[in-house]
Amino acid sequence: MSTTPPVPFSWPVRVYWEDTDAGGVVYHASYVRFLERARSEWLRAGGVVQSKLRERLGIGFVVRAMTLDFRKPALLDDELQVTVALKERRAASILLAQSIRRDDGAELLRAEVRAACVDLARMQPVKIPDEALPGGLDVIMSS
Repeated sequence: MSTTPPVPFSWPVRVYWEDTDAGGVVYHASYVRFLERARSEWLRAGGVVQSKLRERLGIGFVVRAMTLDFRKPALLDDELQVTVALKERRAASILLAQSIRRDDGAELLRAEVRAACVDLARMQPVKIPDEALPGGLDVIMSS
């Protein structure tokens, strides 16, 4: 019996002038914004509304660590797909595998992002409640 690995969540992004340098190449900090948007939409697609977590539970996710591997440049007007997949869940943090690909399939960036769940009033780590993550999460295997 074979099992199919979970398909990562994917969010489309188009490159605009504001995302590029004077040469029309995506500025490095723009990739971080693209990754953030995809993580937020991953949560939203799974029924997790971050503003509700803050209001009801006083918690939120903050980036604890991020590793970026820039492989090829994105350019003005490129259509991109930004993926998110849960790689590891700990009591107070998650490790996400993310990538950015052009619609032609070229991989532009790989990222690992560790996000910690914190009590926003104290800025201290807290256990992640089940309602703070999308339901039915599968952890991907490291490649």
